[in-house]
Amino acid sequence: MKFFNLLKKELAELINAQTIITLAVLLVMFMVMGNVMNITMEESLKQEYTINISDHDDTEFTHFLIDALRKSGAEINEYTTSGDEYASILDTAGKESMIIIPEGFTKQFDNGETPELISISAMSSASIMSNTTNSNSGAVSLISACLSDIIAGQSGISEEDLNRMSSPVYIAEQTVVSDKSAEVGADSILSQITMQNMLLPIIVFLIIMMTSQTIISAIANEKIDKTLETLLSAPVSRTAIIGAKTLSAGIVALLNAVVFMFGFSFFMSGAAESLESEMAGTLAVQIMPVDEAMEKLGLNLGVGDYILVGLQLFLTIMICLSISIILGALVTDTKQSQTVIMPIMIAALVPYMISMLADINTLPVIAKIIVYAIPFTHTFSSISNIMFDNMAVFWGGFAYQTVVFIVCMFFALKLFKSDKILTASLNLGQKSKLKSNKNND
Repeated sequence: MKFFNLLKKELAELINAQTIITLAVLLVMFMVMGNVMNITMEESLKQEYTINISDHDDTEFTHFLIDALRKSGAEINEYTTSGDEYASILDTAGKESMIIIPEGFTKQFDNGETPELISISAMSSASIMSNTTNSNSGAVSLISACLSDIIAGQSGISEEDLNRMSSPVYIAEQTVVSDKSAEVGADSILSQITMQNMLLPIIVFLIIMMTSQTIISAIANEKIDKTLETLLSAPVSRTAIIGAKTLSAGIVALLNAVVFMFGFSFFMSGAAESLESEMAGTLAVQIMPVDEAMEKLGLNLGVGDYILVGLQLFLTIMICLSISIILGALVTDTKQSQTVIMPIMIAALVPYMISMLADINTLPVIAKIIVYAIPFTHTFSSISNIMFDNMAVFWGGFAYQTVVFIVCMFFALKLFKSDKILTASLNLGQKSKLKSNKNND
């Protein structure tokens, strides 16, 4: 009963109005960002089929070319401009990109030369997405395709022969996972998996940082304010005290994880929906939809799989909390609480970066052992291991994390049950200085 009262007290301190408002704001922020991503992607994809063009050559051939672009399905916006003041041309037209057919274009084409097109794109920021919407790459590709058709027609090559020349073979792609196969390209599967799996490492890394900072600061502040000493002198077992603190912080961390997961899902779906709809409309041949292929290959996760991932995430949080309790006990001022988190940050950053760039299971043996020795690594790679049926690696990691948690919690309990929880300090230099002053006296 005393434990649940302590747990209620700790939860009341951690889950307050400020925490709830912060989580709500984060969720709304991610939803807005996802909507912005969706709009930006749609604009980017739409840009490929909209061509702002200025015909400085103004010949029958260039008129024919522009008509051919319209017949191919592109939206053509024609502008009358002159000169080579390109910034002024864009400003006058009120556009961020434009294709200019320079004077002499037709003459170069008739002489068998490679004619020049001038592609103008405005750049107003370092944002990848904002600059993607200003790109003329789609327009240039479409113009090149139309010119190829014209050249083929002049050379007496039929449209059917031209298509055979551009695509001489048909590739029937098959992707194999274990003993299953699906008629889909591996690149399509990889893109879908990458889009899904980049979510968990980000969440794990953020949760580790937030959880560590929360518990270290809480214990440090209680120690500095002398409230920890009062709490430890209460008629409650210290095991119940540390258990309540750890469990309450774990519950709040899981709450944060759920909010971040929903938030990032909204954010990522903004780009995914636009890309999927665009790919569905532009691929020449799509034998099998990606979602259906992933189901056939056994790559879709079920409810039970997500429960396993959640359990491993919770175990990671508890390891983080037990280590943070030990580190928090060594803090004597608020500045140190910002510093002692560094070991946890490094231990989380290494597997985070590696999991975003490579498959940990494909690393050299020595490197793999070193990386897997970091307990947080197993959570970063949990979805991949479950997805590709590396359950021996998953359960081995789960068992290893359990052992690490028991060991860390043992030392945290041992520290909490002793008076060292009140006297432990990292100020070794200051301690030795005090000793020397006493000896001098």
